[in-house]
Amino acid sequence: MNLICTIAELEQAIDIQKQAGRIVGFVPTMGALHQGHLMLVNNAGEECDVVVVSIFVNPTQFNNNEDLQRYPRTLESDMRLLKSTPCSIVFAPSAEEVYPEEDTRVFQFGNIGSVMEGKYRPGHFNGVAQVVSKLFDMVKPHKAYFGLKDFQQLAIINSMVDQLKIPVEIIPCPIVRESDGLAMSSRNALLEPIERDNAALISKTLFEAQKKKKMYSVNELKKWVVGTIDTNSFLKTEYFDIVDDRELKSITSWEQKVNKVACIAVHCGKVRLIDNIIL
Repeated sequence: MNLICTIAELEQAIDIQKQAGRIVGFVPTMGALHQGHLMLVNNAGEECDVVVVSIFVNPTQFNNNEDLQRYPRTLESDMRLLKSTPCSIVFAPSAEEVYPEEDTRVFQFGNIGSVMEGKYRPGHFNGVAQVVSKLFDMVKPHKAYFGLKDFQQLAIINSMVDQLKIPVEIIPCPIVRESDGLAMSSRNALLEPIERDNAALISKTLFEAQKKKKMYSVNELKKWVVGTIDTNSFLKTEYFDIVDDRELKSITSWEQKVNKVACIAVHCGKVRLIDNIIL
């Protein structure tokens, strides 16, 4: 496993692999790796000859500077975890390497970029599109792997790939959860122990919502979910919506012939957590 920090060295290494006819898989991350990330790497290893993992905390997708500064950076432990996976190359560039000059591109994503995360984190998805498109240009992978925990982000990346006509196959992978159901996230490491215990209510409530949809209307279920979570003094719901899986438009009736996804963002202390579940 090689650690590479410059674009020039990365491109040289990738060229060698492609000239040998090898399939390149890519897992972009911001580090602070957990079992969810490792699952993506293992999935890539099953389908590809070479697996590249990027570790880069991207400043352009943070609309809150405090959040950017607090985001965990754990390169040494990340490297140790990756040694037990099919990862071939770790790409860990500096911000100056990725952004030698300001990226002024503005992407248009329509409804999928303006609701939920787009509404509460203005500029976030533009930053995601900027960095992922740059990384795709650097790595030039055949396949790229993303977790479904970031359901809306996956829709954004698919749209960006279509807009820019990038020749890469996007592979969605299931959410990986802790034993108590909490969706694995690098941000979980920032939770105090008592916050971590209470955060499990988020997924527990979503799983209960799956069962209660037969009992409640869409609006009633939304109120029940928010009310259940917000009765916990450690948690505060930022948004909860039930949307279709294509345009991410709010549904109003269970009778609508679309695949339905319940998406939520919750503040647990100073840590913001997201999750979703298919209904």
